[in-house]
Amino acid sequence: MSISIAKLIEKLGGVDAAASLTGVTADAIRKWRNAGAIPPRHWPAVMAATGLSMAELPRGGLEGEPPPGATAALVLGDGSVFWGRGFGAFGVSAPSELCFNTGMTGYQETLTDPSYAGQIINFTFPHIGNVGTNGEDMEAVQVFARGLVVKEDPTAPSNYRATSNLDVWLKKMNVPGIAGVDTRAITLRIRDLGAPNAILAYPADGQFDVPALAAAAAAWGGLDGLDLAKQVSCTQSYSWTGGVWGWAEGFAKTGGGKRVVAVDYGAKRNILRSLASAGCQVTVVPADATAEDILRHKPDGVFLSNGPGDPAATATYAVPAIQSVMAAGVPIFGICLGHQLLATALGGKTYKLERGHRGANQPVQDLATGKVEITSQNHGFAVDEKSLPAGVEVTHVSLFDGSNEGIACKEKRVFSVQYHPEASPGPSDSAYLFRRFVELMG
Repeated sequence: MSISIAKLIEKLGGVDAAASLTGVTADAIRKWRNAGAIPPRHWPAVMAATGLSMAELPRGGLEGEPPPGATAALVLGDGSVFWGRGFGAFGVSAPSELCFNTGMTGYQETLTDPSYAGQIINFTFPHIGNVGTNGEDMEAVQVFARGLVVKEDPTAPSNYRATSNLDVWLKKMNVPGIAGVDTRAITLRIRDLGAPNAILAYPADGQFDVPALAAAAAAWGGLDGLDLAKQVSCTQSYSWTGGVWGWAEGFAKTGGGKRVVAVDYGAKRNILRSLASAGCQVTVVPADATAEDILRHKPDGVFLSNGPGDPAATATYAVPAIQSVMAAGVPIFGICLGHQLLATALGGKTYKLERGHRGANQPVQDLATGKVEITSQNHGFAVDEKSLPAGVEVTHVSLFDGSNEGIACKEKRVFSVQYHPEASPGPSDSAYLFRRFVELMG
């Protein structure tokens, strides 16, 4: 429960005492009082002087009017309000989980990644929009994120591949954005307090009912227990052709090879391209495909894709299918949500991370070789290693927080990783895993 600025200053002994204890000027203390909030750069000093936690720092914004020039607001469930300048499509997002992404490139691929369904993305990189958008960098047919938060106003694109600027593209995709926001403050809040519920409002009429927005955000139940895979998956099976993109030739042409069925829990297109380029003939099936639906294609292997939502919810229909495929002796490779579902099918459990892993700079160690890979990740849930039964080997671990990043069961010829070896965006350190899958199929 946060306290007011007035109570905080009183706790510190008045304006002059507060200035002395925190190392800021008395004028800065008065500005806190006028603004009804404390700048993020002063948070550490205030917490050290008062013993307050970040959760107890003054919020502010609920009773205030939009400052001059503000046309959009990011409203958190705890009552915090971040005012800024709207861009993209007018509208008010559904209540969402606010997360941050640390990637320096690939914002278009990030926004079209189905794993971001149900989330608003706070980008930590300051120059989002500088390379525009194009038709080749779409990872799905639409934007699945519910909004984006950036520090600087998107500029005109400066890239030979750009066919549209970010603002126009977001309007086409019906997605709102907000600029001019202190993205560092938001990132620190998520880091220290976990991912909050939020609503991004960019109303065409410029009218804000901030208390109602905060109440709606607070009332939302979050991603726990939410199955989103069916919402982002394909609705019928289809064949995929076409390999990864090259600088000179564009998307590569591919032929036949090992028959692979990819279960679409929210698959990115570059996953399918990576499988095709590794020598696979790919058939994509919906998230709720049964084992019979999968096995009738006579696959040499089955791929379990990434996707959004709570794996425990998706597991109700996905795990029986995965277990039957394993019983049939078909090799399986899973990533992200597919990794969590495979672990569940093997007898493990999952849990929700406080802040998740999202970005293209996540270090992961291969425990067998000691090698460290820099990986691309996007997940808010993880596999509980302690729940894994005998015979399931832990293969990879996060060097950020020690959480599980990979498992294997040699007896059943299955393996999975928590990260995205197809990248897009991100490094290609882990692309070899697609070749490993082909070798596993024999």
